[in-house]
Amino acid sequence: MVMIDSKEAYRQYLKQDQLALNRKQDRRPRLFGDEIWKFEILLRKVEYDINCRSGLAGTVIRKYHKLRFHRLSVKLGFTIPPNVFREGLAIPHYGTIVVHGNVKAGRNCRLQEGVTIGAVNGSHDAAVIGDNCYFGSGAKVMGAVTIADDVAIGAGAVVTKDITEPGTTWGGIPARKISDRDSHRSLCSALF
Repeated sequence: MVMIDSKEAYRQYLKQDQLALNRKQDRRPRLFGDEIWKFEILLRKVEYDINCRSGLAGTVIRKYHKLRFHRLSVKLGFTIPPNVFREGLAIPHYGTIVVHGNVKAGRNCRLQEGVTIGAVNGSHDAAVIGDNCYFGSGAKVMGAVTIADDVAIGAGAVVTKDITEPGTTWGGIPARKISDRDSHRSLCSALF
């Protein structure tokens, strides 16, 4: 599934990411600081380059953006491949975040530090995540599970089975339903 397929889609993704990070709309990242916002901008540039640019000039630009993206990923401790998250990605803190390249995540996902969303036992099958999902500090999602819309995964929870009930909160090891509260209070209110 191609996510950013035009310059207009690229701009829309950036706008939604900026809202999700609670950044002022007409403000560019500061020269020092705002590394997470710079990371998300580079992520979207790389996605645009992969999906839309071609030819020699496109190849040069793509390699340049990929190099900058890789360096910033290493600096921040993020392993987030392109074309995984839809618009509205929010990463509020520095810290290790690992996401498998085959994950498909919906709009308005928020990832706290220490989150891992991966495959298991050498499989290439990974999670399918709905819209408006929140992942607390240290949350783990392992294997080809499906997570419904508006779900909150608590800090330190380990999800190994499908979560099909939208608008619920899950926690524990293994994760189990702990509340009928949705994820909206943990996401930026400007998104709703």
